Amino acid sequence: MSKNYHLFEVFGIELEYMLVNNSNFKVAPVVDQLLSLKNGKLTSDIDNGSIAWSNELVAHVVELKTNGPTADLETLADKFHKNILEINQLLKQIDTQLLPTASHPLMNPLKDTQLWKHSYSEVYELYNRIFDCKGHGWSNVQSTHINLPFYDDREFEKLHAAIRVILPLIPGLCASSPILEGNTTGFLDSRLEYYKTNQKEIPEMTGMVIPEAVFSKVDYYATIFEPIKKAIKPHDTKKILDHHFLNSRGAIARFDRNAIEIRLVDVQECPKADIAICILIIEVLKALVNKEFCTLKAQKEWKKQDLFEILNDGIKHGEHALVQNIDYLSLFGIKEKATMQDIWKHLYDNVKTNISSENQKTIEFILNNGTLSSRILKALGEDFSEGNIKQVYSKLAGCLETNQLFGN
Repeated sequence: MSKNYHLFEVFGIELEYMLVNNSNFKVAPVVDQLLSLKNGKLTSDIDNGSIAWSNELVAHVVELKTNGPTADLETLADKFHKNILEINQLLKQIDTQLLPTASHPLMNPLKDTQLWKHSYSEVYELYNRIFDCKGHGWSNVQSTHINLPFYDDREFEKLHAAIRVILPLIPGLCASSPILEGNTTGFLDSRLEYYKTNQKEIPEMTGMVIPEAVFSKVDYYATIFEPIKKAIKPHDTKKILDHHFLNSRGAIARFDRNAIEIRLVDVQECPKADIAICILIIEVLKALVNKEFCTLKAQKEWKKQDLFEILNDGIKHGEHALVQNIDYLSLFGIKEKATMQDIWKHLYDNVKTNISSENQKTIEFILNNGTLSSRILKALGEDFSEGNIKQVYSKLAGCLETNQLFGN
């Protein structure tokens, strides 16, 4: 976001998808072939009108994103879906298709991971040297990113305060990664369980996932960026890593483009679900910023440790996580302990008049039927055989192709 925008004036949404081979369902490290099929030659970024395509760290993941900031969220699900149809059409030539959800259920990351070998590969190689990017936390983690602008320090303070208090609830709405290597992991949001520790070699980068309670650019640099720069220095001998890029908290401030990027949302089964979820999160953030639930002071007082405890429960139990911290619940006007599902229903009831009827239907389906993780586990029953997993995830690939909700 090069020009400075005010709060909620524009948005940036990014969706990541893995490529899988149609015949054996394994991840297909052929994003370079996809981009070449589209473009005639290989480039790491493709401008496709309102949506852009690009590569990621690993060779089997493609990212679709709004091509610059957009004010129009309502038409985004259709725009993303059109691009998905175009990509799947191109991929037919190489017997491959896109697969939704935040993790491939059968991938063995140690055997199946190939890093991106083209542009920017120097940075990825350095990352690989420091962190060994072959684990699930690096190569099996497809997410949705929400980018929100702020104009100045005053707007940053309000936005960062609101985002920090909503982050712990995100897995209770969005978890979509219950299965790894053919088995249930015990976490509805396995992606975030890995996210917490996949940079343990340099803990300054992820911190406690919940960002520190800092509310100005100066404090953010001193508290978050400076320790990251210091910690990475011995490893980054060629000085190719940028502190904005290294910060891996669950929401990261991008002062290079005056935006905060939320990174805790698992990608869903189709853009219709992704965009409805983004809209709900954004509407709740607007209500927080407008002090409809509580004061700015009340939001700013929260320590990362206390928020992290709530997040951790959400990572394990998704919408069934029971939030018992009454002080936290009172931020939203809730007076007794409640599950994340009930908290989201309460938040939704407070903001739904600002949401289109089409998106209301989608959100209500998710709130009533549970996170995608719960719906996947329900569809699998007790049968975690490879055949049954492939069958359920093939249906999910069908949901992506038709832009339909899973379990509907």
